[in-house]
Formats: sequence, C-alpha cells, structure tokens
Amino acid sequence: MSALGEPYIPASESPKELTLRVLIVGILLGILMTAANAYLGLKVGITVSASIPAAVMSMIILRTLFEDVSILENNAVQTMASAGESLAAGIIFTVPALLVIGIWDDIQWLDTLIIALLGGLLGTMFTIALRRLFIVEEALPYPEGVACREVLVAGEEGGEGALAILYALGIGAIYGLMVKGFKVTHDNVESAWEFIGTRLYAGMDLSIALLSVGYIVGIRIASFIFLGGVIGYGVLVPMYGLIRGWPDSPDLAYGFYLIWKSQVRYVGVGAMVVGGVYTLWSMRKTIITGLSKALIKSDNANEELLRTEIDLPLDKVMIVCAILVGLTFLYYWWATGSLILALAGALFLGIVSFFFAAVAGYIAGVVGSSNSPVSGMTIATLLFTVALVWVVGDFFLGLATEELMLATLLIAAIVASSAAIAGDVMQDLKTGHMVGATPWKQQIAEIIGVITGAIVIGPTLQLLHNAFRISKTACEMNPRAGDPLCENALFAPQAELIGAIVQGAFGGDLNLEMVMLGAIIAVVLIMLKMPVMSIAIGIYLPLLLSVPIMLGGIISYFAINAAYLRIDGKLDREPSKEAQDAAKKVENRGVLIGAGFIAGESIMGVFIAVLIVAKLELNLFFGVTTLNDFFSLLFFGWFVGVFIWLATRALPKGGNLISEAVIILQNITRNFINAFKLTNLK
Repeated sequence: MSALGEPYIPASESPKELTLRVLIVGILLGILMTAANAYLGLKVGITVSASIPAAVMSMIILRTLFEDVSILENNAVQTMASAGESLAAGIIFTVPALLVIGIWDDIQWLDTLIIALLGGLLGTMFTIALRRLFIVEEALPYPEGVACREVLVAGEEGGEGALAILYALGIGAIYGLMVKGFKVTHDNVESAWEFIGTRLYAGMDLSIALLSVGYIVGIRIASFIFLGGVIGYGVLVPMYGLIRGWPDSPDLAYGFYLIWKSQVRYVGVGAMVVGGVYTLWSMRKTIITGLSKALIKSDNANEELLRTEIDLPLDKVMIVCAILVGLTFLYYWWATGSLILALAGALFLGIVSFFFAAVAGYIAGVVGSSNSPVSGMTIATLLFTVALVWVVGDFFLGLATEELMLATLLIAAIVASSAAIAGDVMQDLKTGHMVGATPWKQQIAEIIGVITGAIVIGPTLQLLHNAFRISKTACEMNPRAGDPLCENALFAPQAELIGAIVQGAFGGDLNLEMVMLGAIIAVVLIMLKMPVMSIAIGIYLPLLLSVPIMLGGIISYFAINAAYLRIDGKLDREPSKEAQDAAKKVENRGVLIGAGFIAGESIMGVFIAVLIVAKLELNLFFGVTTLNDFFSLLFFGWFVGVFIWLATRALPKGGNLISEAVIILQNITRNFINAFKLTNLK
C-alpha cells in the first residue's frame, strides 16, 4: 500500500463508480467547464482548475436527484469535467494564434478537433503510464489533488461548502448577465490625462471573475502581475509617448492602448521568452529527477495489485501512444503536404510530448498545477519547433513562409495540449488514490473527459470568435461593422504572444528592439529573484485587467490577516496554530466562492455569445440604457461587497472587518517604513 495510508474507501469495498448517471453528469459539466475556461482564458490569459467547483457541482446535482450517491461517483464526475477544462487551456493558448497570424479567418472545427484529440489523448496516455511511479512509489504531494479530496470528503460527510459555491455560481451568473447581456453597466472604466508633456492612465476591468482569480492566486502573485501592468502602462507607454510622440486618437486612453499594442506588449514577449526558458532551467533538477524515474522500470511491476492500484494495461497504453503518434504523422502530412516534414514533426512530437508530460506531471506533484510553468513549457516547445521547422522545412525543403508558420503552430499546439493536460490528470489521479477510486475506471473517465472537451472546444472557439472576435489583432484584420475599433475583442494574450514569435521567426517583422528590452528586464528581475513570468504576464496584459486581480489579492490578504487578528489579537508575531487553522478555513471558503463566481460569470459569457450569434442582443431587445462610469463602479462595488461578505463568513466570531482593516493597514505601513530604516540597510 502507498505511504499515504489507507484511502477513504478501502480497497476491500467496491461502491458504485463509473455509472450511467456519472457519464451523463460528467459530460454535461465537462461541456460547461470547457466552455467557461475557454472564455476566461481568452479574456485574460489565465485559467483556473475546475476540479473543486466540478466536485461541488457534482455533489449538488447527484445528491439532489439521487439518494445513493458514492464519493467515487463524485470523483469520477470531477475527473471528467476537469479534463475538458485543462484541455481547453492547451488549445486556447495555441490554436487562436492561427487567427493572429492570418492563416485562418475562422476557427477550423476539424483541425481543432484533431489537435485537441491527439494532444489530449497523448498527454493522458503518457500520464497513465506514470501514475504508479509518481503517486504510489514516489508519493508526491500533489497539493490541488489533496485539496479536491478534502472537498469530496467534506461533501460526503456534510458541510456548507456546496451551498457556498452554489450561491457564488448564481451571483456570478447574474453579474455576467447584467453586464455582458443587458449591458446595464460598462464592463470596464478607463481614462487618461495630459501631464507634463506626457500622459497618465487609470483603468479597471469590472469583472468579478478576475477579482476571484486574484483571491485564488493570492496577494503575492496578484501584486507581481499588477507590478507588470504598472511597468507596462504606467512607465513604458508614457516614456515611449514622451520620447517618440503619441498616436493621433480622439480618446487619450485609446492612445495608451495603441502604443501598448504596437510597442510595449513586445516587451512582455521578450520577458516571457526569457522567463519561460529560465523557469525550466531553474527546475532542471526536478525535471531530470522526474524523467529519470519515468524511464526506470518499477521493481514492483509483478506484484499482485489491489483494486485501488489497477491501471489500464501498460502494454495497451503504449500501443495507443504509438497509434496516436502515427495518426499525428498522417495529420501533419495531410495539413502540410510534406512527407518529410510530417515525419520529422511526428517523431519530434512523440519525444517532446513524453518529455513534457513527465515534466508537467512531476512538477504538478511538487508545486501544484497552478504553479506548473505550462506557459514556459509552451514557449520552450515553440522555440524548439521553430528550429526544427526552419531546418527541415526552410533549409532542406524550401517551403513558403506561410507553410512554415502553419507547420510550426500545428506541431506546437499538439505538444502544448499534451503538456497542459498532464499535470491536471495527475492531480485527479492523486485525488482518486486518496479517496479509494479504481485507477482504470478513473482513467477511462479522463479519456471520456478529453474526448468531450475536444468535441466542444472547436464550436466554443468559433462561437466566441463570431460573438466577440478572438484577439484584437485578428479583429483588426477583419473588423465588424458594429465594432470597428474591436473594443469587445477577447485579448487572447498567449495566442497573441505565440503568433508574434512565429511571425518574427519566419516573417522578420517581430519588434526586436522592444523584445530585447523585455529580455533585459527579465534578466534584471531574475537577478532580483523576482517571479519573472508573473511580471511578464502583467506587462503583456493591459493594466485594466491587472487591477481587479490585484483587488482580489488584497481582499485575500486582509481576510487571512483578519483571522490571525481575531485569534491572536495582534499581527507582530508568528501566528499560532489555531490562528493558522482559522486563516486556512477563510482562505478555502474564499477559494470556493471565487471558483463559483468565475464559473458563473464565464458560463454566462458563453451563453451571451450564443445570443449574440443568434442576433438577439438583450440590451437592444429590452431598450436598456447603460449606466455611466461612476454608477458602473458602484454596481461593481456592490458585488465586491457581496464577495467579501460571503468569503469572510468563515472568520471566527467577534470582530469588525472595518476596524481590522485599519489595524492591518497600519501594520503594513509600519513594516514598510521599518524596511527602509538605516539599521536595516547596513
């Protein structure tokens, strides 16, 4: 048995697990989570794990309709739902880049389906082969998998977490309907002013989903993303405007966007490239350890296994992997028309996909899926792919530039999808191991979830592209009559980044001056031991998207410190064990509320897209007048207040949030001043 101890459901018991009702609910939730995460990722470039909200929603649905529901059924449902969500992350970071560089005018459903199926199934198969090694023998912690186990057990034993996320889901959906559907308020507010020959900017995206993202990632990551936004919009854009002049634009704030789009975002490109490579380099020991263990045959291969340790047959899994690589070769040949390039691409894919599946699975086990450098792995994959395609396609075969860019993105998209799903699969299998799931049944649930996500992601992307346009770059190539400035376009930052790298590699139009500046900034950040990727993402995103993320991080910080204050009475010492436990409860409840807000607003965003494509715009149909910026902020502020109220219900009784916020602010100010005292600078 594993060093983790006896699972929640012992191996000697065999409760219901992969039932018909599980398949139906799992597929439906998988469709919702895939669509919601695709919307969120394209809007801001950040995706969140669907495991916990899927687990809670599964419990709500199954226990409402049936009485004899087992914890293993709930686990199978969250497995299927989260598989589609993680696959969406890999696809939306790469496939829309084909729109950015102008190779596609619309999302090609068949190509997207093939890429998602090949990449998703390949990543799943590789991680199935690694499950016993990483989860049983190495007993890696997999923090998000453990957290999901706690949610499942809490639901099994009764608790208020399910009710909390249900409230949040409804509130998030209502907010999304009001802002995106009826357009009662603006979805962002921004302004700019002339100042000593240059300009100052202030703006904020009024999204409770982004607020929730900030709460979930915490104050540290949120502050670094915000710092990147300040560097980009608050420093680099005004400096560029002061030195080289501002573009002609009647709207001063739009002038900020024009300089950011044409110049400063390439600083983010350079910083992300250097940051991605450095992140992988800094984890080289972990990567080498994971690969070496993955390639060494287990000594326990011939032992008789319990129900809770039976995987899908490894020989069959390897055969499927070989078939998938062969199908990838045929797809590349069909898509590029080059036999030699297709063969090289398929061989490269087989090796690199296993490499990144092992890397992503191992790193997720050590630091969690949320901290796994998928963006860095995607960028590194892209750079290697560019080199391969340039040598084979350009140097030897002399293919045209468009053919080279297409081949590069097709290869990189499948590898990225494989890596994106690997960490999530391992987290789910860890959860299953702890609750006592049957591995081969859970692995079948993973496969069904991947297939569901692959089928859904293409139509979802097309729907979002038709309704909003995916990326401003793609929109500006072919703007719609109703949105000539592409103000409603989804940012799709990773797709824009990948498109810029590919175009720069083969088209020679990459803004190298700004890319090099970004690389220099990244080196400085590395020397200062700061999280370069978080700051680079902030530079690459418009500042208005970073502000609600920062606000969410601040709320998280204040809620956790309020728990310390209520238990210990002061903040100038290490919190007691009781205070830490209270803070953890507050943090966990906030995460549940945040996950519900994200799912609610994102799912409603997809629903609104359906209405827009159907030419039914609720604001026009009902004659709704949009409130001005001031009242838009008040409307958003009310929902922020609701978020705070719900998230802080877990605080120990006896306290006042306003007075506690004042004390916490005083403590922050005092620590900040003390940091600059001469005695600390010796």
